[in-house]
Amino acid sequence: MALVLVSHSVELARGVAELAEQMAPDVLIRGVGGGPDGGLGTSLDAVQKALAEVLTALADDTAGDDAGGGADGGGVVVLGDLGSSVLTVEAVLELDESLTERVVLARAPFVEGAVAAAVTAHGGADLGAVLESATASIRMFAASEATQPPEASGATSGGESESSRTVTVRNPLGLHARPAALVSRKVAELGATVTIDGVDASSVLQLMALGATQGRELRVEATGERAAEAVATVVEMIDGGFGEV
Repeated sequence: MALVLVSHSVELARGVAELAEQMAPDVLIRGVGGGPDGGLGTSLDAVQKALAEVLTALADDTAGDDAGGGADGGGVVVLGDLGSSVLTVEAVLELDESLTERVVLARAPFVEGAVAAAVTAHGGADLGAVLESATASIRMFAASEATQPPEASGATSGGESESSRTVTVRNPLGLHARPAALVSRKVAELGATVTIDGVDASSVLQLMALGATQGRELRVEATGERAAEAVATVVEMIDGGFGEV
């Protein structure tokens, strides 16, 4: 899985790619910025070249892995920063219809969508799930009702295990970008549905939106077969301070 980030600015493309790479070091991410002359703008040729290079790299990886995930496993999600960059990507896809089998354009906030997509891809998700993660990132700007956590652990009516604990944030900057990414990636591996103060703990953007800094008490809840393990793991991560204390 790979991301291509298309911006009017070389510096912006490079910076967002660097940020996303910090969140998801195992995901191939390419920033494409600037016009043909190197100034502000977009370049159809540069986007074409970036997509060709990324798809070649993915094909090489798949060839070296007998358990390759197929077309979805080698897909590319593209994000653009402004309208004309989106038009440039659309033109590239129209000129080469074969790209549409493996390349999708996400209509999503540039920075938030890139981060969300990168973290989701890092967890091994397929092309559709990564695209959905990017497009869903716009919802972080919408007001949402706070959910009320249950007061006790036990069993749900459906027989699923349920667990919850509270933990105090210890590192000074709290759940900023890097810790939020660490938690969301770990949650994706745990086989349980986990929330932190009512938000989806598998979403790096929702975790960052909590604004949880040092001293804040958080409620960690989980349901599923491995609920107790999931809660214990997340609590341990937060209590450990993510190596920042």
